Amino acid sequence: MRYKLVWFVPREALDETREAVFAAGAGRIGDYERCSWYAAGTGTFLGGEGTQPSVGQSGVEERVAELRVETVVPEEHLRAVVDALVAAHPYEEPAYDVYPLA
Repeated sequence: MRYKLVWFVPREALDETREAVFAAGAGRIGDYERCSWYAAGTGTFLGGEGTQPSVGQSGVEERVAELRVETVVPEEHLRAVVDALVAAHPYEEPAYDVYPLA
């Protein structure tokens, strides 16, 4: 089974997060490697008490220019890829989704 991994990241961290997930086994479609797609959008968040956001400050709603990045991941690499993404991501708690592909 394959999965689609989607994450949200500021533009300046795009390459670092892509490199991490590709090195862990994501992004292969047939004979092609490092396959991904991304588009710009705006992320919002409000850090609660005790948070240390890498952008903005706790207790203030923030709006951040981000990219939505997508790639495919084979089941056997899923845990390692997600761990690599979280380790490479600049946010305290990165937002990501994992979808099974039919």
